[in-house]
Amino acid sequence: CGGSVSDSSGVLQSPNYPGNYPNDADCVWEIQVENNFRVTLTFRDIVMQSGTCQHDYIEVYDGPLHSSPLLGRFCSGSFPTYVSSSNMMSVRFHSDSRYSFRGFQAYYSSIPAGHNTTIQCLPDYMHVVVSRHYLQSQGYSAQRVTLNDNRCKPTVTSREVVFNIPYNGCGTVQEENNDTINYSNTIRVASSGYVIKRKKDINLHVSCKMLRKSWQQVVYAAEDTVDVDEYQFGRYNMNITFYDSPAFRRQVRGSPYYIDLNQNLYLQACLHSSDPNLKVVVDTCVASPDPRDFNSLAYYLVRNGCPRDSSYATYSSPSSHFARFKFNAFEFMSRHPSVYLKCQMLVCRLGDYSSHCYRGCSSRAKRDTSSAEEEVDVVVGPLQLRGGDAPSGNTG
Repeated sequence: CGGSVSDSSGVLQSPNYPGNYPNDADCVWEIQVENNFRVTLTFRDIVMQSGTCQHDYIEVYDGPLHSSPLLGRFCSGSFPTYVSSSNMMSVRFHSDSRYSFRGFQAYYSSIPAGHNTTIQCLPDYMHVVVSRHYLQSQGYSAQRVTLNDNRCKPTVTSREVVFNIPYNGCGTVQEENNDTINYSNTIRVASSGYVIKRKKDINLHVSCKMLRKSWQQVVYAAEDTVDVDEYQFGRYNMNITFYDSPAFRRQVRGSPYYIDLNQNLYLQACLHSSDPNLKVVVDTCVASPDPRDFNSLAYYLVRNGCPRDSSYATYSSPSSHFARFKFNAFEFMSRHPSVYLKCQMLVCRLGDYSSHCYRGCSSRAKRDTSSAEEEVDVVVGPLQLRGGDAPSGNTG
């Protein structure tokens, strides 16, 4: 149960609904819609163990589970509706070991945010757009919009003032806060009065915060001078590529990638980010014949940093933004025409020796330490055996 949800609308429901949900369930759904949209969530059915909601309950969070305000916690009563302040919302369902009931069903959809300032956290910079019509309606000039570092100029069009603010320049400040990495800058809108000022200057504080499993993007205005409260969530830009040798000079560009049994396969994961102080490592890699299902029939090469296959090995890499590793094509492939690989990468602060990037093999059940860490899932494939189909009746 649970998982990441990215469609513009859909249905959430407790496991086995409308049958009774299982005991000891703990499900978390992360709903992420398009940038500059909001999530609206409406419950249509709730039948659970009622009372103080200590045993079985639903929680709705305004963003990622561990770092966002709780919008509501309930187990019975009327059917509430929630609207996020960002393009992300999390829903948690918990049951204990005692009684079991029908559970819940809820519908979600996305609605336009309709603000006059938008922000996107891209791999190399923050992309911030301020509407000129909005500035003019408030009595401000587009020519008086600057950054902390006024040498970094915006692009001014007939409709917009556009800033591309780098994460490591233009006065951007970097800091760590609990499990986040924060990149912040300030867009200043000065009033036009030289002798007599009748308006306050506006400070638009813009930040991209790296959270577990997401980037958070924030815009807010100082002193309540402008009603801007913009949060967006995105994902890291990461890819995995096959190479033809341990020298990692030539990429394998064909798809599917045709291979022989027991052939050595060389892979490189690459993180695209302008922040040089990040490190990426391979946390978990699992193979499956179905790119949509890595549970029913799965073969782990490495799990929680611990090798599960004797042929799995890592290589040193020229940059902390790369992670290199290899394994042998395995017997699993003799029974299936195609195999896909899903790898979970960890991104941490370079030099943060308390993070899992430096601790290596761990028997942990879940993330439990400090530091800014983000998990990124990447699926690659298909891999196919060279020269022929799989034996009949075993395509799984």
